[in-house]
Amino acid sequence: MRFMRFIGAALLALAAGTATAQEFPSRPITLIVGYPPGGNTDLMARALQPELSRALGQTVVVQNRGGAAGTIGAAEAARARPDGLTLLFSPNNPITAQPHQVALSYGMDSFRFLCLVYDNPQVVVLGRQAPFTDLAGMVAFGRREKEALIFGSPGQGSTQHILTAALLKANGIEGLHVPFTGAGPMAQAALGGQIHMFIESGSIPAATGLPVLGVLARERLAGLPAVPTLAELGQPLEGSSHGGILAPAGIPDAAAAVLERACATAVGAESFRTAAERLNAIPLHLNGAAFRDRFAAESTMNATVLRDLGLAREGTR
Repeated sequence: MRFMRFIGAALLALAAGTATAQEFPSRPITLIVGYPPGGNTDLMARALQPELSRALGQTVVVQNRGGAAGTIGAAEAARARPDGLTLLFSPNNPITAQPHQVALSYGMDSFRFLCLVYDNPQVVVLGRQAPFTDLAGMVAFGRREKEALIFGSPGQGSTQHILTAALLKANGIEGLHVPFTGAGPMAQAALGGQIHMFIESGSIPAATGLPVLGVLARERLAGLPAVPTLAELGQPLEGSSHGGILAPAGIPDAAAAVLERACATAVGAESFRTAAERLNAIPLHLNGAAFRDRFAAESTMNATVLRDLGLAREGTR
């Protein structure tokens, strides 16, 4: 009799679990974006939003929580209830670089990685009135004297700052870094001739008309077919801003599985692929495990790079 009661309880639990998986999500999902509206991360999230809603059969609401280089939104998502109804859409920097620079309330283990959505190869952009017209000229100019080359970035320790520092260091250049609050103000400074160059996504020169000197990718971008890769120019450096969807650690496996499947469907949708390519981004799906592996490897690399740049907080290994 006791055995029969045990079997009955087990069957009820299994049925309840199956019902929960079938019912999820029963309410609208909040997708936190740690940046203001109009930036690359926000645009990518909003491009995915309708397809993700369609795949889940439930409303997905984008919620912007900009500030502190994306860490405010990431921290809010990390401490959210792990029920799968609050998610984070984030690029790599807040997860793989910022924790090595400042003490934060979250880390890699604070999240369940669900799916990588896009890869956004970065490009070297020339400022207006710069005293050079190509990458070789930039290197020659930068080597003339310390801080002769003035470069911008959308923030200290940002992905773009790290990539620019790596490029300059490889060429023996010690430039003058001018950090901005975002890509918009930086592009305006480049248009005004206040900085010589910067690294950003391809959508920025597309919107401003600023010349592009090279692409930090293995292959040329479809939207910039005439622009060579840095490897073609003898500078084997690659770098991108890539990101996707994360959930608070502790989300039920059943809910995570539903979200992973829906994400794969959304990334494969024609409307998302078209929107991403319009932003010179590459639609790219990786499942949760591969997504986490990529960010974990990058986090380890960034710890070393930031320490070499003197930007790592004390105690970072």
